[in-house]
Amino acid sequence: MPSLSRRELGRRLSRLADASVAEVLAMAPEAAPAVPRIGLTGAPGVGKSSLAGRLGLLRAVDRRLGMLAVDPSSPLTGGAILGDRIRLDELAGAENLYLRSVASRSATDGLADNLPEMLETMAAAGFEELLLETVGVGQAEHAVRSQVDTLVLVLMPGSGDTVQAMKAGIMELADIYVVNKCDLAGANEMAAEIRRIQALVRDQRDWQPPVLLTSIRQPESIARLSATIDEHRAWLETSGTRAAVTRERARYRLRLLLERRVAEVTAACDARTLAGPLAPCFDAAIAALAGDRKT
Repeated sequence: MPSLSRRELGRRLSRLADASVAEVLAMAPEAAPAVPRIGLTGAPGVGKSSLAGRLGLLRAVDRRLGMLAVDPSSPLTGGAILGDRIRLDELAGAENLYLRSVASRSATDGLADNLPEMLETMAAAGFEELLLETVGVGQAEHAVRSQVDTLVLVLMPGSGDTVQAMKAGIMELADIYVVNKCDLAGANEMAAEIRRIQALVRDQRDWQPPVLLTSIRQPESIARLSATIDEHRAWLETSGTRAAVTRERARYRLRLLLERRVAEVTAACDARTLAGPLAPCFDAAIAALAGDRKT
């Protein structure tokens, strides 16, 4: 797979985006290398795409970097505008950087259908680092945590209510906090609010997430974020935490496939089965699942 051209890789990712569970199992690479992964997440409007673009360009100077950006799908049509392709036009022509924008489709966790398999495919295609930008997320969308090694939570000045909503959820999972658009008023106050919440949350991790100020108009702030990502990666290696991260990633990947297969089986139940007693309906679904891998 490392010999895939960009066009061939794009076609493979497109097939995966639309693949059923059975197709995913047939297409997934058998053993992809453990490529470092960075995740950027946060509420809509905080500037994740622009920040991801500048960070990607910086880190792609000395490595092959693959980016996956998830855009929300319409709940009515299932389509997506794929706005990241528009906002990240500045990445066009970057030799070491590959950008793929994907629709979230049926996923409700800030990610996309078959995203673990897409990331594995990109890793197997020879990229040395992967950068994942999620759909704008809030308190409950935690799936990105298992998909990346370093999770960057992006906020912006004036998002105090958002921080309050997030503090019992994804705030506890981030490895680095970023107050983006720091050239706006209230950036330092926002950073102080995050640090106040950190002090209230009992965190048993050895790594204490730093709070950084960034702006795409300040290249030195992007360089500081990049250096902090490298520091966190070094900590993962020395602390022995990486094995647990890899294990949770495999667990999530398996669970996601099982959940999607359950959805496929329940969608295939006919009206007569659904109208009957619950126990036989349940048994029929279990039988369908049990027969999946039989030859």
